[in-house]
Amino acid sequence: MTSISVRAKNTDRTETRILGKPIRWSRVLLTVVLAVGSVLMVGPFYWTLISSFKSKEEYYVFPPTWWPANPTIQNWLDLGNLEIGSFPHFFLNSLVVCILGTVIALLTSSMAGYIFSKYRFRGREVTFYAILSLMMVPFNVTMIPLYQVMVAFKWTNSLFPLILTFGFSPFGIFLMRQFIHSIPTEMIDAARVDGASEFDIFFRIILPLCTAALGALGIFIFITLWDDFLWPFILIDKPDLYTLPLGLSQFRGQLGINVGGLAAGTMLAVLPVLVIYFLAQKRFIEGIALSGMKG
Repeated sequence: MTSISVRAKNTDRTETRILGKPIRWSRVLLTVVLAVGSVLMVGPFYWTLISSFKSKEEYYVFPPTWWPANPTIQNWLDLGNLEIGSFPHFFLNSLVVCILGTVIALLTSSMAGYIFSKYRFRGREVTFYAILSLMMVPFNVTMIPLYQVMVAFKWTNSLFPLILTFGFSPFGIFLMRQFIHSIPTEMIDAARVDGASEFDIFFRIILPLCTAALGALGIFIFITLWDDFLWPFILIDKPDLYTLPLGLSQFRGQLGINVGGLAAGTMLAVLPVLVIYFLAQKRFIEGIALSGMKG
């Protein structure tokens, strides 16, 4: 295989041809960069996966092994025999919190986005920017007041505050408002002329047209709830109500870290997120692309 440098007609660009086909070095460089980035992203996932099948002695071998010398599924079996709580309960609690919290957040965000986009009322812009300002307030600032409110309502040791706290999303309101701006107002006016109520317009016209934005926002909120550790750690004391992040923290004890159990639990914890993303990645990309630049 030979390579020859030739100058293209009517251009000053020099191309390298291999077997008669031109090669653009910028594309080759981009491919190399993407390949390196893929390895850096997939590498930790692969390492966690193989660690879940290693024996305890193999974790501390140097140099580390890139494939289990004696694969074992004991780490996976131990997930059902935890000292405190039950891993299936942790998984179920996280699913309940994430699904209900995501549904509530999508409903409130789409309703608020519709109001701020299509309704005209005094103080609309001021109220909207006040809501956006909440995005700049870190959770650590509001954590103690929120906890005091939960104690006053006697909502500690319950999944309800975990669901309700993230049911209001300033980012979700912003995203949905940006997307609903693209829906023609004439369509809504025509529905009103035909006698449709405001709820009919919202549920039968607005929501079906917002599936892309709702898909993108749903992924954001689901992952946020699924990975949340600090808020459940503050509110929950009963092992039966632990979410997955709290359950995984049990693998770190006073005598060290159970690497195999932590790796196996992490793989199970990341599985729903991967499934949701692969099923909704088209909606996710479409929602971000259509919502991000509209004003």
